Amino acid sequence: MRSVCVPPPLLLCACVSLLLPCSVSQPPAESDTYTECPDGYHWDPESRHCKDINECETIPEACKGEMKCFNHYGGYLCLPRSASLIPAPEPPNQSEHSEVFNSCLLGYELQGDSCVDVDECEQDTHDCQPSQECFNVLGGFTCQCPEGYRKVGTECIDIDECRYRYCQHRCVNVPGSFSCQCEPGFQVAGNNRSCVDVNECEMGAPCQQRCYNTYGTFLCRCQQGYELASDGITCNDIDECSYSSFLCQYQCLNQPGKFSCVCPEGYQLHGTRLCHDVNECELGSHRCTDGQTCVNIHGSFKCVETDRCQDPYVQVSDNRCVCPVNKLACRDVPFSIVHRYMSITSERAVPSDVFQIQATSIHPRAYNTFRIRSGDDNDDFYIRQINNMNAMLVLARAVTGPNEYVLDLEMVSVNRVMSYQSSSVLRLTIYVGPYAF
Repeated sequence: MRSVCVPPPLLLCACVSLLLPCSVSQPPAESDTYTECPDGYHWDPESRHCKDINECETIPEACKGEMKCFNHYGGYLCLPRSASLIPAPEPPNQSEHSEVFNSCLLGYELQGDSCVDVDECEQDTHDCQPSQECFNVLGGFTCQCPEGYRKVGTECIDIDECRYRYCQHRCVNVPGSFSCQCEPGFQVAGNNRSCVDVNECEMGAPCQQRCYNTYGTFLCRCQQGYELASDGITCNDIDECSYSSFLCQYQCLNQPGKFSCVCPEGYQLHGTRLCHDVNECELGSHRCTDGQTCVNIHGSFKCVETDRCQDPYVQVSDNRCVCPVNKLACRDVPFSIVHRYMSITSERAVPSDVFQIQATSIHPRAYNTFRIRSGDDNDDFYIRQINNMNAMLVLARAVTGPNEYVLDLEMVSVNRVMSYQSSSVLRLTIYVGPYAF
């Protein structure tokens, strides 16, 4: 920065830090008859001119402290002791009728009768370094460093703002400035220094199903029935049916995001996994005729004839046939046949009680025995007698359906006192279902 001298007053004291050449005022012109000299001048009768007064010699302690006195036309200057003045050359002699010559201080230029400041920055007459910026001031100019730079010697050096930890995450220094950057998952806040979390879920995160924002990142999650793929984004359907064969009693059907259990024809789903037989006879969904009776079995139904008695038997009720004693053909056959129907599942655990036989009538003093008269060629069943009136049909071996057994279960009554013996048959038709349910 350069300090500038101003036009001399009657007494001028100026403090500057650098050498400043100052333009000087001309002494007053010579006149034939002296009347009066301006302030700071005295009349010299020899030269018949007004001569400058050296105040630095005539005024005691004109400048005090560390200041040094410099004489000046019409006044003096108080400058630091390290300063010096380069005086302008002496002006040429003027005619005795000429006026004092008017000139401007350095940094000003004469325009008409006035001294106007020179804009050294605009006229490019400054000596600022290329890295500096020129700013015009009255009577001179000043060289300053741009924002973001500091002066080292005569050069402007970039300030590394990142050394002062201006940024929360990362600082990137650039010439004359800096910028703050944030780690992935964050963005620069309004103060351009702090970092705030980015809600990726609201900004189009690539999660296929569900997105959960977390501090600095996000997580993808899947709906029930799906699992997250290795890319952390995609959701793949879970094949629940492949995990266990016990999810469904009959068949598991995988679906997107879930599974369902299905049952075979003739069954319906009970709850979520079990299959129950549909009773077509009760629902009226069978196709039996009026002369037939609907018998429900596992997974289906059977239509049996209402009149099931064969000669020599005659029908006495819906399910009972009797062989009259007055017929010769009835002597060697059971007196009565009662028809019963039942259904069991496949793979039933054995031994298993299947059907209880109970006598409906008994003769006094008669002894009863129970046996399988026919229909069990493979010995899949046996009779366990409970008492004189009851017996139990037991499944001896596991059977697989669909299958059908027609067993004649005979009760023989013997009365030894009266030498009397008779028998009756329970004709039991057993349908074995195709499944274990």
